[in-house]
Amino acid sequence: MFLDVIHSNVADTWGEKRNTLQMDSVDQSGFPHNRPPYQAVAVDEAQLDVLGQRLEQRPLSFLERVKTQCCCSGARLKSLLLGLFPVLSWLPRYSIRENAVGDLVSGISVGIIQLPQGMANAMLVGVPPVFGLYSSLYPLIVYFIFGTSRHLSIGTFAILAIMIGSVTAKVELLDNAVEQIDVEAAKVNVAVQLTFLCGLIQLLMYLLRGGGVGRWLSDPVIRGYTTAAGLHVMVLQLPLMTGIPAQRHTGLLPSVWTLNDVLHGVTSAVPGALSVSSVSMVILIGGKILNERFKNKLPVAIPWELILIVMGTILSVQMDLVGQHKVQVVGHIPSGLSPPVLPSLSQARELFLPALSVALVGFSFLSALGSVFANKHGYHVDSSQDLLALGLCNTVGGMFQCFAVSCSFSRSMVQESTSVKSQMAGLLSALMMLTILLKIGQLFEQLPKAVLAVIIVVNLQGLMAQFKDLCLLWKCDRLDLVVWVASLISTLVFNLDLGLAVAVIFSLLTLIYRTQRQVCTLIYIPLSILSSSSSSSTVVLGRIPGTDCYRDVLLYTKAKPVAGVTILSYPSPIYFANSQLVFTQIRQTVSRDHKKNPAGVHTSSSSSSSSSGHTWRHTHCMVLDLSSVTFMDSVAMLALFKVAEDLDVQGVRVFLAGCPERILSQLQTQGCKADSLSTLCLFPSVHHAVLRWLSTLPRPLEVHRVSLPRSSEDLMRKSILTKCL
Repeated sequence: MFLDVIHSNVADTWGEKRNTLQMDSVDQSGFPHNRPPYQAVAVDEAQLDVLGQRLEQRPLSFLERVKTQCCCSGARLKSLLLGLFPVLSWLPRYSIRENAVGDLVSGISVGIIQLPQGMANAMLVGVPPVFGLYSSLYPLIVYFIFGTSRHLSIGTFAILAIMIGSVTAKVELLDNAVEQIDVEAAKVNVAVQLTFLCGLIQLLMYLLRGGGVGRWLSDPVIRGYTTAAGLHVMVLQLPLMTGIPAQRHTGLLPSVWTLNDVLHGVTSAVPGALSVSSVSMVILIGGKILNERFKNKLPVAIPWELILIVMGTILSVQMDLVGQHKVQVVGHIPSGLSPPVLPSLSQARELFLPALSVALVGFSFLSALGSVFANKHGYHVDSSQDLLALGLCNTVGGMFQCFAVSCSFSRSMVQESTSVKSQMAGLLSALMMLTILLKIGQLFEQLPKAVLAVIIVVNLQGLMAQFKDLCLLWKCDRLDLVVWVASLISTLVFNLDLGLAVAVIFSLLTLIYRTQRQVCTLIYIPLSILSSSSSSSTVVLGRIPGTDCYRDVLLYTKAKPVAGVTILSYPSPIYFANSQLVFTQIRQTVSRDHKKNPAGVHTSSSSSSSSSGHTWRHTHCMVLDLSSVTFMDSVAMLALFKVAEDLDVQGVRVFLAGCPERILSQLQTQGCKADSLSTLCLFPSVHHAVLRWLSTLPRPLEVHRVSLPRSSEDLMRKSILTKCL
């Protein structure tokens, strides 16, 4: 029985091949006359499975999957340990001669920058600066053990500090008699709980294999969000830079209310704070301009932030800025390290959404920046392992009173420019921070807060430069421009935590809108293929010369409607939300083309006996190209079968071309009826479907026939039969 089916398929295939070879003899569309025969064979999916000897893939049962995952061997245990602890794979092979100098220079350079940035970001969080130093120590050691990127500088990150600061700002005085130190302790407690909860969320994401979850935060969402965060931070630094007292607001439009307080209190500005801010800004901006101008001549960029901190501290002590000019300073910095304490998580319910936002944003930045450096320098980073490393950084850091960390773009760029070789540079930076905490931390107690505020504002210039995205997105993708602006506005209006959620939801809505507005693309088949004229001087319309490609009639002027064939292509997923729109449009297009574009063949009494014994009841063919459809749900599948049945009743044959493997499996296993499936015919490409339709026409094509010698026909028939068997 099976051999009879194979012989029948081979006979049909051979008939199609002869017809195609005959057409090729008069084809003037650019096809070579002597092209290989296999390019012209109309093969459907069933024949392709036989010719290609497709292997059956049986899905594993639950017990089989558990057994596969739980089986243990020496090689697998070693691979597991090296995967969980990447340091074990590169540290034994570490070359001191080749790597030590680059790692030493990079570690010291980044460690110097960690000091001012850690203290400044602690101010953004709303906690004493020493906690910024803690956050620049412990996470670096954890990432040294578990991380996979050699160029990322882990530590305090301004965006996350702003997000945490918007939460700690809600800590209010319950009693006017409560001392300021108790307020700081309450803010530290909130920041530590949020950080620990953030780490737990990231570890849970790792266990659920959520290493790709950061991709849901699109680039327009992130860039619009970070731009709004930068504006928010600039407004928050104005009270420190001017000495004007202002309350940190929460709820709607917090930045606007803070700016309103500053403008109304402009008469109470402190001249000493204004002077310190002005001089610091001139020095820092001028220094950065010099670094940019002479970056090719300087081996390492001059650390102007560190110079500014040292100068500010010395001048503050010498001029007694606190006593004589009422300038706010950092205050007490305890020496030594704090013991580890497990956070209580008493406010876990209130902090869950902010912690989730911090976890997603922190990992998104780390994953994106790590991939950029890895692709640039030719090595591999494991985003899933980095998710584990970041989760451990925040979990362990929360026990040591750190706030949430991620990678810093500015420090990572410095680490790259100093020719870093391995994660050893991060360990050296951690040792520098340890030295500062144990020995010289108390020297910065008289540092003016206005200096740190200026450092924060000047280093936000990169975020403000993202406004250039508006012009670029206006030219290339205006829907992404809408997402960018919506992310900016929602963040400014609803604050950082709720604003991110609104921006993500809006981005997903635009994704749905994109799939809804996709239109089926109508593609036509060359008229010369179905020409009944015996003339050999035919012109190919619609097919690209020299290829078997079919393209959009709106883009290619030579794509013309032909007798009896309509090809539709849909370039997006088809699911419950858009299936009715898609298939309604398909019905209308086929119905209109069926009337305006008939088959144009003249049947005779003998025509029913031709066409290889097919009973002629179809007068039109619709080929649906699904090569760009990534998935179809059950609703779309049922709608597809309904359309195929209705068109079959109307005399329209339905062919599916280019179905992805997933859709092919759905067609066979998703509860489809056999009679519905029988109305469809599956082909690996549009060209195979077209050739099959041509071979089933009721009247042979009246073209100039060029026959092959009988011996050649026998050889080719034998070759195909041998492959099938």
